[in-house]
Amino acid sequence: MEVSLFTKCVFEFIGTLVLILLGDGVVACCNLKKSKGEGAGWVVITMAWGFAVMCGVFIAGPFSGAHLNPAVTLGFAIAGKFAWAAVPGYIIAQMLGGFIGAILVYMFYKDHFDATEDRSTKLAVFCTAPAILNKPRNLFCEIIGTLLLVFVILVLSEKCNCASVGLGSLGAFPVTMLIMSIGMSLGGTTGYAINPARDLGPRIAHAVLPIKGKGGNDWGYSWVPVFGPMVGGAFSAVLYVMLF
Repeated sequence: MEVSLFTKCVFEFIGTLVLILLGDGVVACCNLKKSKGEGAGWVVITMAWGFAVMCGVFIAGPFSGAHLNPAVTLGFAIAGKFAWAAVPGYIIAQMLGGFIGAILVYMFYKDHFDATEDRSTKLAVFCTAPAILNKPRNLFCEIIGTLLLVFVILVLSEKCNCASVGLGSLGAFPVTMLIMSIGMSLGGTTGYAINPARDLGPRIAHAVLPIKGKGGNDWGYSWVPVFGPMVGGAFSAVLYVMLF
């Protein structure tokens, strides 16, 4: 069945929305006051983010390949596995999905946002922040984390691993394990954005939503989880082309 670019973008939007609804949702559950999951910790967050990706892949995979991440889209285009003409539509759909998904998280946990006084905790539901602010090293961490993510996905797309190209075609479980592994192993420095749509879309949502007692949006750091993953995605594609 031939799927139009518009339909593919719609499923990229829906898949990314679900990814953020569940991913940002677990951060809200584990950190906002009076939530039954308050204090559940990093392991729960990293596991739930993996499952969030899995759900997004199940939804979008058969129709769009389930990139759900501008860095993946860029990496696949550079590697010659995705049409450049479709890149802008995919990235716009992913960003919009991240934005709307974050709004739904706020609506769902609105009472708990109201009960939480700490501004940084509220912002953390929407976007990442470094454990130790050191922008050059933070950028390096985002580049390496995303390089690993996209390179493994590209390798999995090889015929020896899988019959067809695209994140969704791989089956959700290897990608779920990959996301969990990156989060548990490499996520401690920056919170492992490794996806501009996961960070920038929700950060914009935080900026426009009427969140009680919210602080700033940390725009001074916001370029790191956008630029870093895109560079990492590009580097992964170059490495893939050199090796394969």
